[in-house]
Amino acid sequence: MTDPFVVVGADAAGLSAASKCRRVDPDQEVIVFEKGRWISYAYCGMPYFIEGRIEQLSDLLSLSPAEADERGIDLRRGHEATAVDPDAGVVTVDADGETIEQPYSDLLVATGGRATTGPFDLRDLDGAFTLHNMDAAAAIDAYIAVPETYDEARIADTPADRQRVAHNAEQPAPETAAIVGGGYVGVEMAEALRGRGLDVHLFQRSGHVLQPFGQAVADRVEAELEAEGVHVHTDTPVESLVGDDKIEAISYEGGQQPVDLAVVGVGITPNTELVAETDIEFGVGGAIATDEYGRTNLPNVYAAGDCATARHTVTGEPTWMPLGLTANRGGRAIGATVAGESEPVGDIAGTAVVKAFDLECGRVGLVDADAAREAGFDPVRKTITAGSRSGYYPGGAETDVTLVADRETGRLLGGTIVGADRAAVRINTLATALESGLTVAEVERLDLAYAPPFSPVWDPVLVAAKVLRGALS
Repeated sequence: MTDPFVVVGADAAGLSAASKCRRVDPDQEVIVFEKGRWISYAYCGMPYFIEGRIEQLSDLLSLSPAEADERGIDLRRGHEATAVDPDAGVVTVDADGETIEQPYSDLLVATGGRATTGPFDLRDLDGAFTLHNMDAAAAIDAYIAVPETYDEARIADTPADRQRVAHNAEQPAPETAAIVGGGYVGVEMAEALRGRGLDVHLFQRSGHVLQPFGQAVADRVEAELEAEGVHVHTDTPVESLVGDDKIEAISYEGGQQPVDLAVVGVGITPNTELVAETDIEFGVGGAIATDEYGRTNLPNVYAAGDCATARHTVTGEPTWMPLGLTANRGGRAIGATVAGESEPVGDIAGTAVVKAFDLECGRVGLVDADAAREAGFDPVRKTITAGSRSGYYPGGAETDVTLVADRETGRLLGGTIVGADRAAVRINTLATALESGLTVAEVERLDLAYAPPFSPVWDPVLVAAKVLRGALS
């Protein structure tokens, strides 16, 4: 009998791979090691739990340990993989002080990523948080609540760190919050904290929030945040978090902002320590370099999810974009490959959407002109504003579409969309166009659906393509 397929990490990529492998080859033994207690959770739903839109933390769980067992997966929580010997085909695992040497036929490294804190030390500072795991979400939710009103049912029957939750639930309810970083987490948490009644200050070191979405989206998002009571501080790098045992203020050049809650969202980094002592190759962002099937340069070792690179749809070059679908899709493909049905993990274009109160924002591909030039293109950009529905039909809203194309070939390189009426889902049209390698002229000729409640005759995407095509010619 062959050695098992071993997976390290029991979230999106890891359990997708394990489940798919078992479905394709029910005779294949699959072992999943997870160092913590949480498995298969919806990271992107955490701000909405904190806001109160999601009633219980358990609502964010996709797959339970019992369901993993029903699928024939040998899931072992509380087992931390600490080393890999690719020559021997063995992974070393620590389980409550006991060392296990587990042979494998194939190994998937699906260790994810972790929040970075930049120059800030959040340890032992009450009221200062990052948000990249379920325990943090539970702790922030408890910290915000008025102590005597906190409901433990919020964490339900989950493996939440109850001691941490209890400690935070005992703290005085905050009134003023600072968010350090204006990316996805920052914008979503600004809405969440305003929804909980806090006075919110958002600090962004560069000139605009949501850097990957570009200026056109940022302008509208910043205006929306301000209209909803969020104080937006752009071009304002935070220098330090002030406080001894508890957060007291945010310090920046020229002043301080007193706060009693701080959320630091300045990025994530891939968890690659497991293979750091091997000869594995690393790529963009320090992530593990992989090929089109998720294979690393080590024999029978794969990587997927937030710790691995993927190929960019537009440039054809390796990139690192830690997003949910990328992890799920990559893991599923690797599971099929290991089971004998080779399946490429697929290219990625950085397709992403984010909500900022009533605004919906989407982006895909190469949006930044400098990045496009570095990739060898001569970018041309146009931004248009069009109605989301027929003008006479109620409920429409102004939708801004920015498209970027290569001057020489006319190929679509990327785009962004922002608006208050179903703007985000329109980004999928552009993602499909990029995957197909369409030119702007071909996008303009797409036969998109029309009916007054859904779109004008000329959908905003088609209007943008028409205007950009004129600029190209």
